[in-house]
Amino acid sequence: MAAPHRPGLRVTSGITIPDAELSWRFSRSSGPGGQGVNTTDSRVELLWDAANTTALSPAQRERVLDRLSGRLVDGVLTIAASEHRAQVRNREAARARLAAVVAEAARPPAATRRATKPTRGAKERRLKAKQQRTNTKRLRRPPTD
Repeated sequence: MAAPHRPGLRVTSGITIPDAELSWRFSRSSGPGGQGVNTTDSRVELLWDAANTTALSPAQRERVLDRLSGRLVDGVLTIAASEHRAQVRNREAARARLAAVVAEAARPPAATRRATKPTRGAKERRLKAKQQRTNTKRLRRPPTD
């Protein structure tokens, strides 16, 4: 059964990378494969030009380029997959890994925490618990005559 045709790589509900922006490279993989390991190009490299993509808004692109700056070479992100013996499975693994990396990098930053004071009731409960603990320990002491 053939895999369903995908118009692009869906990263999140709002981000889909067009297939035209993805390029592939294949090479021989190290690792398992038996006799076919030296003859099949099962290792996959998926390349995506993050700097010139149309899939992201300008704000998302800026965030992705900033967060992935250590992994980009001239604005291009490369994902390699060679854990499977079949090229098709490595292609799927690379697509899934690219989607996960881009989704994580494009996620908006978490809201900053606003410091709050403990309520008066919370302070009173804490002090009451401390006093009860003090009394419990005082009762455990040997009596002083």
